[in-house]
Amino acid sequence: MVSSDHVSFPAYLGVDVGGTTIKIGIVDDSGRSLAHGKIDTDHERGPEDGVRRIIDFAEGLFAEAGLNWEQIRAVGLGTPGTMDVKQGMLLHMPNMSGWDDFPIRSYLAEQTGKPVAFLNDANAAAYGEYWVGRGQEYDSLIMFTLGTGVGGGVIIHDTTLDGEHSHGSECGHIIIDSSADARQCPCGQFGHLEAYVSATSVAKRTQEMLADGAESSLQAIQSEHGEVSSLDVAKHAEQGDAFANQMIRETGHYLATGITSALHIIDPDIVVLGGAMNFGGHQTRAGRAFLEAIRQRIRELTFPVLEENTIIDFATLGSDSGYIGAAGVARKQFG
Repeated sequence: MVSSDHVSFPAYLGVDVGGTTIKIGIVDDSGRSLAHGKIDTDHERGPEDGVRRIIDFAEGLFAEAGLNWEQIRAVGLGTPGTMDVKQGMLLHMPNMSGWDDFPIRSYLAEQTGKPVAFLNDANAAAYGEYWVGRGQEYDSLIMFTLGTGVGGGVIIHDTTLDGEHSHGSECGHIIIDSSADARQCPCGQFGHLEAYVSATSVAKRTQEMLADGAESSLQAIQSEHGEVSSLDVAKHAEQGDAFANQMIRETGHYLATGITSALHIIDPDIVVLGGAMNFGGHQTRAGRAFLEAIRQRIRELTFPVLEENTIIDFATLGSDSGYIGAAGVARKQFG
């Protein structure tokens, strides 16, 4: 139980919906996480059931933190997929069948009796980093979330860039290759950043190169399991495999191309890289090499004033950034 003497009231409930899990946390007015956890999304049970289980789990968190609903000012909700932020609607949820065209903001507000801030999950993660993470000392931030796909969030002077049609900040769909043989993105279009730097695409590019005869210790993994993962690439790069390190540098160069386009449009103070696909981040030689490859390529591509004054670094909140950021946006809207 958290002592109320150390809590900055009011508190907020943050919810970060994903295709596999839903992360839920109580966050106080200073951005401190008081209690948090996650539940399975079980999307096949539908959004109404999902909301009920979110509320049930939140009540368990309240008991853990010694709080109650009366001490919660508002709820922040981040979701994936396409949405209408102004109307509070989920539109199309590719990985969550049965959740399409659902008025989730109003439904959650009715069930909790609290106002609900609704936003894209990547913008929620970006706001978390902006509020209390790596970007907290700065006025503007772009975040790239690298995982199964590639998400993006843009924060400018405490405001999330949602766009007029709720499709702002879609950094994963920046076009980095307009050639006739550009790689296909999971969205169906070609040449998008996500088709080159997501964990899925890193694995696919690696497997293609191995099939073409690339010399690497990863050949044994490919032979045994029929596939390799981005984690395999990171592990073998850390062990000194030259091909795996080449794949990491190449991925960094692709990502730098997308970041450069974003820099020339937004001109932020800082770019943060979040998500699980970071090759170990600052903790590993492979992760540090990945970051340096990005920085080096940006130096080659961008205007000097941007390269000299923009920080490029890994995020610091990990998987907590989504629910913290969602709570932070609720605080901004209703605090």
